Amino acid sequence: MSKEKEWVTEESSRQDEEEEEEVINNQRSIVNGYLVDVNGQESTEVKPQDADYSTYIPSLDYELENLILARFPRSEYWKLSSVNKRFSRLVKTGELFKIRRDNRINEPSVLMLASGENCWWAFDQGFGSFRRLPVLPSDFCFTSGDKESVCAGTHLLVSGREIEGLTIWRYELAMNKWYKGPSMIYPRCLFASATCGTNAYVAGGIAVAGGTQTVHNTVEKYDPETRLWTPLPRMTKPRKLCSGCYMDNMFYVIGGRNDDGELTCGEFFDPETNQWNLIPEMLKDNPVLNAHSPPLIAVVNNELYSIEASSNMLKVYLKKSNTWKPLGLVPVRADSNRGWGVAFKSFGNKLVVIGASTVLPSRSSMAIYTCSPDPESDDLPEWELLDNGRIQLSHFIMNCCVMVA
Repeated sequence: MSKEKEWVTEESSRQDEEEEEEVINNQRSIVNGYLVDVNGQESTEVKPQDADYSTYIPSLDYELENLILARFPRSEYWKLSSVNKRFSRLVKTGELFKIRRDNRINEPSVLMLASGENCWWAFDQGFGSFRRLPVLPSDFCFTSGDKESVCAGTHLLVSGREIEGLTIWRYELAMNKWYKGPSMIYPRCLFASATCGTNAYVAGGIAVAGGTQTVHNTVEKYDPETRLWTPLPRMTKPRKLCSGCYMDNMFYVIGGRNDDGELTCGEFFDPETNQWNLIPEMLKDNPVLNAHSPPLIAVVNNELYSIEASSNMLKVYLKKSNTWKPLGLVPVRADSNRGWGVAFKSFGNKLVVIGASTVLPSRSSMAIYTCSPDPESDDLPEWELLDNGRIQLSHFIMNCCVMVA
């Protein structure tokens, strides 16, 4: 054989060996950070550097990625906005909140304005972290006056009076920003309110026009998707300084007063029949105080609870008998200001009460307690103290509502 043919044969053999080695290398894969051959035997190769992993990890499907992001703690969403444009868009358009709602990923937080503060505060589910909301850009009249508040989805609505008249300011969680409006169809103050799902309901209150005051029996519903108010059928009675709640899929309005005096009746709106139903003497057992606050009520697991402002007594409403069962004293002073300055809300499956403590020596700072009530039990409720003094805010709470998103 000639030398030229011999050289060609050797070169061809060398190419075959290189191709065979490349095939074997391509058949290897990375498992748990090590090279593994096609027979599943772990190689003695050195574990690759972190930078090498990127060539083996495929990008996540956007739908799966969105589900993962939706499970982030809501208090951390501001960090997502700094990662990339897509994440920022998901937060600011509210898409992540819609995904959370569709998958029942609910995280309640308390939004609160304490006396002497010019900013609202937001507290997470365990009150372990809290932050200031941006300053509400209203005029001095609105800032210093009385206000009502209610949450609708990821919107916080705050109603009060500016120099030009009754006004609503809207805080949007997704944008972390305040916006003006939209105004109610029937602007009002001292009204009842409640939240159901992403909608907010308001009823009653006072309309002020031409220097005269009129007690309302009108009712409206707010939709955060459209940012519009829709009128609902009117209540059977006009009411101001009343309280609202949502229970058994119905909007309840309780107590208050009108030109006839104090109202001990309640009523509820049934969306199936589209009408209001009166509950006579619903508050007949509650002592009437002069200049008292609206009834302190909250609903947990479709059970209605109240705090009697004259005695600090926690009660549960017995629907069948239209009576109230005492459960024990709450650990805050509702009686010191006739119910004013105390926040009493449902917080998931718990009751939360915020105000001046009745059992701790430091009573100048806000105290926060929660409990899981059992309406069937004869034992006193066990209240858990979450904070007393760490959060340096006044114990007199001007406004408080719960946002679930």
